[in-house]
Amino acid sequence: MFKLISKKLRFLKKMLESQVSTKQQSSATELASRLDLNIGKVKEKLGDSSDVIIRRFMINGIRMEYAAIIFIEGLADKTIINDNILQPLMNAENQNFKNRIDLDFVAENLLTVGGVQRVNTVEELIEAVLTGDTAIILEHSDTALFVNTKGWEKRSITEPDTEIVIKGPREGFTETLRINTSLVRRRIEHPALRFETMKIGKKTRTDICIAYLEGLTNPKLVAEVKRRLGRINIDGILASGFIEQFIEDAPYSPFMTVGYTERPDVCTAKLLEGRVAIFVDGTPVVNTVPYLMYEGFQSPDDYNFRPFFATSVRWFRYLAFFVSILLPAVYVALASYHQELIPTPLLISMAAATEGTPFSALIEALGMGMVFELLREAGIRLPRPIGQAVSIVGALVIGEATVSAGLVGAPIVIVVAFTAISSFLVPVQVEAGLMLRVGLTILAGFLGAYGIIGGLIFVYIHLASLRSFGTPYLAPLAPLIPADFKDTIVSVPIWAMFKRPRNLGIQDPIRQKFKLMPQPEEQDE
Repeated sequence: MFKLISKKLRFLKKMLESQVSTKQQSSATELASRLDLNIGKVKEKLGDSSDVIIRRFMINGIRMEYAAIIFIEGLADKTIINDNILQPLMNAENQNFKNRIDLDFVAENLLTVGGVQRVNTVEELIEAVLTGDTAIILEHSDTALFVNTKGWEKRSITEPDTEIVIKGPREGFTETLRINTSLVRRRIEHPALRFETMKIGKKTRTDICIAYLEGLTNPKLVAEVKRRLGRINIDGILASGFIEQFIEDAPYSPFMTVGYTERPDVCTAKLLEGRVAIFVDGTPVVNTVPYLMYEGFQSPDDYNFRPFFATSVRWFRYLAFFVSILLPAVYVALASYHQELIPTPLLISMAAATEGTPFSALIEALGMGMVFELLREAGIRLPRPIGQAVSIVGALVIGEATVSAGLVGAPIVIVVAFTAISSFLVPVQVEAGLMLRVGLTILAGFLGAYGIIGGLIFVYIHLASLRSFGTPYLAPLAPLIPADFKDTIVSVPIWAMFKRPRNLGIQDPIRQKFKLMPQPEEQDE
């Protein structure tokens, strides 16, 4: 009964939404056949903004025809406008014109630029102008043309500072959408690569582009991405983080379920595995879904170095992550409840170092951890030369001063230093690591080892229940898929990765041919 009622309510909601959209479409302002009237409608919508340029002129020929172009200064390329629009139209002499010049003749014979389209309403014309295109309006015509003249200032392609590699490409995404898509298109020269663009944001009208490989990516995944993007109703999208918060599976979880990257090669690798990439105009960060736990411990260099070295480095990352979240908690538990587990010489040394300190081990760990986070945040936000000096000098001075003043013991300074170094090895997991570190430390301060074990069990249950666009977050560990271990726990040679990950539900699991291991040519004796 309740299911039937809910279905009826959803049906009524869709009907109302369709009626509203139909009314909005019917309320669109049609272009008139008078040039002055159309210009007045545009001015009414855009106001007296100084960057809106309206240029009236006459098309020369047998008959003098009035026309106008409209563009936004700073968004449109003036060179294209002058050389490919104004000059051909204003100098169109001795042409075999008809009784009256129409838009078809202008588009087919006079304009020397690509990307010419027609619009019938003022809203469509303004939308095209606000994206950097140039609108052309003629007298006695109730339609207009808009020409692709985008040419705003943009940042050059540089290496991203957040994903440094030793062996690999040095290109990074920029803030321009089409430059980012071209960087991926240049790496995947295959007709199955699809880019689908939509606009999100009632005020900003931000271009959002999803990329996937047709015939490889699961169609259900593509449909789910479109559904989640389509339900976003907000005034403005300013960065990819806005999109991430609207489409993630677990908004209250400390673990992110939407990946991000600034590197075209990483984005390309994700697409070739069957994932979907989400580009946001105006930001150099590209989101990828689904995102699984093990991806935070991978690096582009893992596929450029020798497999044994890459595997050992990956194990160091896993070890560093566990050290960063467990070391302060283990220290607090041992110092407060389980002193019998500490070797006697070390216990005597720790007791001598902490003698006379006024705070408990829990307060020391939380306090020094907070100081470290303050220094880290200051080093990030300040200009780079000053930030490095503040973080290094601040850590040395504060650590030495607190120990000399007897506020904390020397062991906790060493523990926090090791924790800080370990957290730097896995920068993607810094946010989740901080939440886990604080939570486990507090549990250790009240319950000792039992608190740590209980907290880890709770975290594992939470991770096992997470999904990223329908894919288990802990795959291939839970559920267990041994065949996918070749690129998670270890890093096998490229020639051994002949299948794509099975947990993504891809349509084409075969990545390459079998038996591609290099074989030296046998020499005749």
